Amino acid sequence: MSDLVHNGIAAKLQSLTPARVGLGRTGISLETRDVLEFQLAHARARDAVHARLDVAGLAAAIETTTCSTVLQLHSAAANRVQYLQRPDLGRQLNEASRKLLSAQSSGADLVLIVADGLSSFAIERHVPAVLNELLPRLATTSLAPICIVEQARVAIGDEIGQTLGAQLSIVFIGERPGLSSPDSLGAYITWQPRSGRTDAERVCISNIRTEGLSYTQAASQLERAITQARERRLTGVASHSIPASLPAGEEKL
Repeated sequence: MSDLVHNGIAAKLQSLTPARVGLGRTGISLETRDVLEFQLAHARARDAVHARLDVAGLAAAIETTTCSTVLQLHSAAANRVQYLQRPDLGRQLNEASRKLLSAQSSGADLVLIVADGLSSFAIERHVPAVLNELLPRLATTSLAPICIVEQARVAIGDEIGQTLGAQLSIVFIGERPGLSSPDSLGAYITWQPRSGRTDAERVCISNIRTEGLSYTQAASQLERAITQARERRLTGVASHSIPASLPAGEEKL
């Protein structure tokens, strides 16, 4: 390993990735600096998983940034421990949230859902800025109230979208932290969301963060995914076998 460091190969690799490559050694051990940096990254990843989302603060930030109505919802997982142990409960709303959602008007083109997922850091740091870039691109799209859901997983967007009768749903969710990315945000787009949808029926845009996909790039990709979903009338794996547009007069499937 020391030869790699000395001949510059490690430096070239390190310039291409945040992964831990070409680390130096002291005897048979890693250098103290690298050990401490690994422990810090691991601690940040653990904190991202266990930290509770500041729902009220996030709702206020979104309302201020976007002038949108925000609903605060909760999954059937009562707390973080149960959420981590019971993924199924994170995919469904609790009864109080169902009643609140059922009282809303339905039939919007799109519902935007913010779920804490496995990194509340990702949600708090990136969602307001992404929405600020995205919403001006949706001027002709009717929007349901923005939903913030605590202790939630991606599939909770299916129940929300179905209840609201939305044509499309986008779930912004904190992705599973890595040792170089404790705050990566993902966005899952689903055509005609309803209970029972699978991940194969969604489009995923991931790695939205300062060191990854920029807010402008993410908004552009989301806009394109929404347009294609409407043209093809579906999302996910199956959409790759259908052209983005059909000849005039040809009926869509």
